[in-house]
Amino acid sequence: MSVSLSAAEQISFFCFQISNRRFIEDSLRILESILVTKDVKSLIEVRSSLREYMSSEFFCVIREIEEKSVDQKILVLDFFVRAFALIGDIESCLAVRYEALLYRQLKSPSNQWLQVSHTEWLSFADHSIQNGFYTIAWKACENALLCIQRDDGTDPNSDEYSENSKDIEKIKRLKDSAIISASSHSVQAQTTEYLRKKKNEKARTWPLFGKKVQCQGSTLFRDGIKRQNERKLHECKTLKIKIIS
Repeated sequence: MSVSLSAAEQISFFCFQISNRRFIEDSLRILESILVTKDVKSLIEVRSSLREYMSSEFFCVIREIEEKSVDQKILVLDFFVRAFALIGDIESCLAVRYEALLYRQLKSPSNQWLQVSHTEWLSFADHSIQNGFYTIAWKACENALLCIQRDDGTDPNSDEYSENSKDIEKIKRLKDSAIISASSHSVQAQTTEYLRKKKNEKARTWPLFGKKVQCQGSTLFRDGIKRQNERKLHECKTLKIKIIS
């Protein structure tokens, strides 16, 4: 591909590659070149358009490859994982990555090369919890522990057994963190809904007041939740930048 192509031509060429089901390294390189721009506004618009396009294409492709071989399906899933990561769609990236791991796990009894290691599940759990997907991180930790149990046929005095013991402790800590965060997230959602209802009730109870009467404690609590959500949003954006780079 010529480097003189405009952004619009590059996007058109990338879409042409996808429509022709060319899930190869060259297609990913085209995508990377599209996203190299100093114009922040244009980059945001391009990413948004590519997210919509790739999400739509993904579901079409999944239906099309139902009869394909296992290795072909794995290659396609891996392509979309990398493509979603490049365009900054972390949610879709993690979702497809999770499906790929589950698919490999399902097919591994008859295809040993597809076997998922506990370190892969651990890495996925770590990325999920950092992006706020606590429940799925929890499940990934459970799968990581199952993988260790599956492979635990080593000598207790061996280096491999010692290394697995360290990983087990790490997985358990991560799982506990995911459980606590998931519970906290649920409580925050319930609290927000409760405060919204209380606010509406006050508006109905004191209709003669020119201004809405608010409890100072409730206001401070809402502000605290708002600051925490802003911090989490900043952390997620920072992680997205790291993954893309």
